[in-house]
Amino acid sequence: MTLRRLTSRIAASVVGLLLLGAGAGAGPATRIAAHRGGAALAPENSLAAFRNAIALGADALELDVHLTADGELVVIHDATLERTTTGIGAVADATLAELRALRLKVRDGGVTTEIVPTLAEVLDLAAPAGLEVLPEIKTARGARRYPGIEEKVLAQLDQRHFEARATIQAFDETTIRRLHELAPTQRTMLLVSASRLETARAEPVQAVRWASEVGASDLGMDFHVIDAAVVAAARAARVRLAAWTVNTEPDLRRMLVLGVDVVMSDHPDVALGLAGRAARKP
Repeated sequence: MTLRRLTSRIAASVVGLLLLGAGAGAGPATRIAAHRGGAALAPENSLAAFRNAIALGADALELDVHLTADGELVVIHDATLERTTTGIGAVADATLAELRALRLKVRDGGVTTEIVPTLAEVLDLAAPAGLEVLPEIKTARGARRYPGIEEKVLAQLDQRHFEARATIQAFDETTIRRLHELAPTQRTMLLVSASRLETARAEPVQAVRWASEVGASDLGMDFHVIDAAVVAAARAARVRLAAWTVNTEPDLRRMLVLGVDVVMSDHPDVALGLAGRAARKP
């Protein structure tokens, strides 16, 4: 660990201890996003998960978007089907009808009655609830970009008047740039992993500059690399900072005390409780 990184970590610890000693909790801007709908509570990226997150009182739904062989937007995390569904092969090689014949799995491998939803179905579910959506544009197997996926996602958001309530995420900077070419005012979130920082031999605060350079309004980071210096840099740059994927109570408390703007969690119920907003009973 470099001296600079060590100093940042010490600063984060000192800030955290001071705030905890003062009885501080989540700031008013801290929003709780149900990661994949709240993947610890229901099959990930299922309509059941999104319904549950809405019922709990989550501020936002985080979800993943792929494109089928016949050009339909579907909500599923992996580029392949095996882990989360009863199917095999790549999402990009299946038609919507073929995906509809599959069933979603739970984490222990059990099969449910849930099916792979379309983006339209998730948006229609979220629309009357008034909460934010955080769709992540994924890449196909082999990290290949889906041709035209940005246009399709923007069109569906526009049709349902979600423009002001949507922040589109992507790890791929080309995707972020393309979104801004198509819709200059659309909120976007550049996702930065710990491995990218390590490969670039960059300090975590560097991610704030990457987000600003690509024109992203938001920055989503692996929570492990977020510290007080990152939070301060994001605020100075007027970049909204999101932490993913924060699931344990100690980690959730640390992110809330640091004052990140958005916490993405598989346990939105726990996150809401720690933020001082007891989750509603579904």
